[in-house]
Amino acid sequence: MAESNFIDYVKIYCASGHGGAGSMHLHRAKYIPKGGPDGGDGGRGGHIILKANPQFWTLIHLKYRKHIKADDGEKGGAALSHGKNGQDIVLDVPIGTVVKDAETGEVIFEMMEAGEERILCKGGRGGWGNDHFKTPTNQTPRYSQPGEEGQEGAFILELKLLADVGLVGFPNAGKSTLLASITSAKPKIANYAFTTLEPNLGIVRYHDDRSFVMADIPGIIEGAHEGRGIGTRFLRHIERNSVLLFMVSCEEDDIAASYKTLLKELKLYNPELLDKQRVLAITKCDIIDEEIEKELEKTLPKRIPHVFISSASNYNLDKLKDKLWTALQK
Repeated sequence: MAESNFIDYVKIYCASGHGGAGSMHLHRAKYIPKGGPDGGDGGRGGHIILKANPQFWTLIHLKYRKHIKADDGEKGGAALSHGKNGQDIVLDVPIGTVVKDAETGEVIFEMMEAGEERILCKGGRGGWGNDHFKTPTNQTPRYSQPGEEGQEGAFILELKLLADVGLVGFPNAGKSTLLASITSAKPKIANYAFTTLEPNLGIVRYHDDRSFVMADIPGIIEGAHEGRGIGTRFLRHIERNSVLLFMVSCEEDDIAASYKTLLKELKLYNPELLDKQRVLAITKCDIIDEEIEKELEKTLPKRIPHVFISSASNYNLDKLKDKLWTALQK
C-alpha cells in the first residue's frame, strides 16, 4: 500500500549559525603609519524560523529533512566593514503545529495564526571588532571578540488540525460517509473497521453563504487513550475542535452505553475535552422506522442534543447542520 501523504508528527534536529568573529585590524594608509583600530563586527549567524503557512496541511515536507543547519555569520573586516549575516532558514508548517523539546516533551510554542513567524533556533551574535574596545588609555587594542555559538537541539513537531466540528465514533459508525455527504471531501469509505487511517477535512455549506469546517478522524475503540487500535495518534486532533459530534450507529445494542464509552476515552485522554459542546447523531437510520426511533429516543442521554440521521438517504442532514450551527454559536 502506498505511504500516506498525511504526516502529523516529525522529529527534526536544528542548528542555527554561529556568529562571525570581530576583526582585529589597525588602519594603515599612506602617510598614516600608525592608524587606530578599524576592525568591523562579525555577522550574525542564521536563524531557524518556523512560519505558519495556510497552504500547508501536512508535515510530510519535513519527514526526510532530519538535519537543518543555518549558515554561520562571516568575519568582520578592515575599514569597519561588517561581516555578512548568515542566511536564515524559514520552514513552512501548517497552522496548528505544536513545537516540543524532544528531550523533555515541553511545549515551546504553537503556531496558530496564518503568517506567524517564530524563531526556533536563534543565530549567534557576531563578535565586536577591535574598534569597540578603544579607550583613552588603550587607543590601539589588538584584540576583538569571537562570535557567539548558535543554538541547536532536537525538536518534535506535532500537527493538531483546526476544525469547527470533530467527528467522534467507533470504526464503521458512518463518519466518513457523513463527511462525503455534506462536504466535497472524498474520504475512503468501505464496510470494514479502520477504513479511515488519516484525518479528513471538509467544508460544510450552511445558510446565507455561511460555512464551517468538519474533521473526520480514525475511529476510536475502548482503550484508545492507552494506545489500543490507532490509539492516541489522532486523538490530539480533537483538542482543537469547537464542537464534538458523537456518532453512534442505530445497530449498536446500547446507544447510550456506546456514547458513554466514547466519552470515557476522551476524558481519560484529556479531561478538558468534556468542556466542549457536544451533539449526538444516531446513524444509519434508513434501516429503521419511526416507531423504533421513538423507542431508541427514550434511552438516549438527556443533556445532549441528538438527531437521527442517514447519510445514505440524506435523512435529517439539514436538521443535523442546524444543531451543529447552534452548538458552534455557543
